[in-house]
Amino acid sequence: MSVPVPESAVADEMKQAKEIEDAEKYSFMATVTKAPKKQIQFADDMQEFSKFPTKTGRRSLSRSISQSSTDSYSSAASYTDSSDDEVSPREKQQTNSKGNSNFCVKNIKQAEFGRREIEIAEQDMSALISLRKRAQGEKPLAGAKIVGCTHITAQTAVLIETLCALGAQCRWSACNIYSTQNEVAAALAEAGVAVFAWKGESEDDFWWCIDRCVNMDGWQANMILDDGGDLTHWVYKKYPNVFKKIRGIVEESVTGVHRLYQLSKAGKLCVPAMNVNDSVTKQKFDNLYCCRESILDGLKRTTDVMFGGKQVVVCGYGEVGKGCCAALKALGAIVNITEIDPICALQACMDGFRVVKLNEVIRQVDVVITCTGNKNVVTREHLDRMKNSCIVCNMGHSNTEIDVTSLRTPELTWERVRSQVDHVIWPDGKRVVLLAEGRLLNLSCSTVPTFVLSITATTQALALIELYNAPEGRYKQDVYLLPKKMDEYVASLHLPSFDAHLTELTDDQAKYLGLNKNGPFKPNYYRY
Repeated sequence: MSVPVPESAVADEMKQAKEIEDAEKYSFMATVTKAPKKQIQFADDMQEFSKFPTKTGRRSLSRSISQSSTDSYSSAASYTDSSDDEVSPREKQQTNSKGNSNFCVKNIKQAEFGRREIEIAEQDMSALISLRKRAQGEKPLAGAKIVGCTHITAQTAVLIETLCALGAQCRWSACNIYSTQNEVAAALAEAGVAVFAWKGESEDDFWWCIDRCVNMDGWQANMILDDGGDLTHWVYKKYPNVFKKIRGIVEESVTGVHRLYQLSKAGKLCVPAMNVNDSVTKQKFDNLYCCRESILDGLKRTTDVMFGGKQVVVCGYGEVGKGCCAALKALGAIVNITEIDPICALQACMDGFRVVKLNEVIRQVDVVITCTGNKNVVTREHLDRMKNSCIVCNMGHSNTEIDVTSLRTPELTWERVRSQVDHVIWPDGKRVVLLAEGRLLNLSCSTVPTFVLSITATTQALALIELYNAPEGRYKQDVYLLPKKMDEYVASLHLPSFDAHLTELTDDQAKYLGLNKNGPFKPNYYRY
């Protein structure tokens, strides 16, 4: 006679069998159950593993894995030993492979990686390379001693090496404390260029580097290539005798050009200067197309922001502002413009943007971008009224557009959240996201399109050649625009990259228009 089994007992037995089956089927469940013990063991394993010697020496585990898995120098060069960050380059004794120590960079050992960067840039700067090959035999800059202060990137390295190939001696510093590519600076130093620059310089470092470029026994500059006017200002103030012997200045930024015009107006500009910033090939290409692409790159890399539906205000609707607005509008942002110029304001209106005063929208906007070349465009009053998490950045050359100094007060807390990104925190908890400490966003936080920089670099090279070789009396002690014929030549050098074919005027057509068949094709007053 069988004994009846309670239904509850049968259910318990079936449940237990199911648990055993599941445990066997999903063996990882046991691992999860023991996770705390396993994690402790793993940490011990990590510590034990790090004791063993690796081919990278005393470096972090992540770096060792990266280098061993790729076995390439580039992966090693893209990192910096922690000890490098603790020692200022000014305190290091470095020499290149030829025993030369006339430079100051972050780490000369990164030269090979930097050389690869330069070679990549050369592929998209065919016009500048073409100019180098055409003029290399003539050496039009033989005897030129050029002191330069620009962004030190792979693209400007191609320019510097072109100037050297054309016969010039060059000494270089950076015009921005955040835009230097350390590996590129190392490559230039390895090649024999006296370069004094590294990413993350202090203000004192910045001026020290400029001074080291200018002040060298047995070497005196006779040409200046500047971006922002700091080098020109330093030579004018500190070395007036050197300044008087300069044969020409080439300036590429609106800030630097403004300074030159101030000197000229005061009667203190004793050398001819070329205003590259307002040349057609700089204004209409670098300022517009470069910023149209790089503004998004800089913002995306630093903030991961989505622009669709965001309220953005762009201060200034010049060529830089036009480029920024076009990019932001294309991604669905709602763009407002501030302007002082009625012509630029009307252009903004016709392009579909709302023209406002900053005070009218400052409480609602999600992003504020300055690109005016002016100072105190965004003041502490504006910053106080911004909404939480508002992003603030600058696309103009100078760091004066945003009043960053007013934010360095005891009641505000600065929190570095990632490279070139600071959260400035108010007492009530509000945060403003400040990028690159108000300095130029695209070159501080991202990169810029190589091709468009080739246009600017070619323009700079031709301007230096023109000023250096000009017969006495052609240029007075004033500021000049690039000759129209030279602008057209720069453009023509870049057309083959697009397989573009120009139409030629017939003799009858040229006569009808009153033009030379070979140009220039527009009068100086023409607005492109």
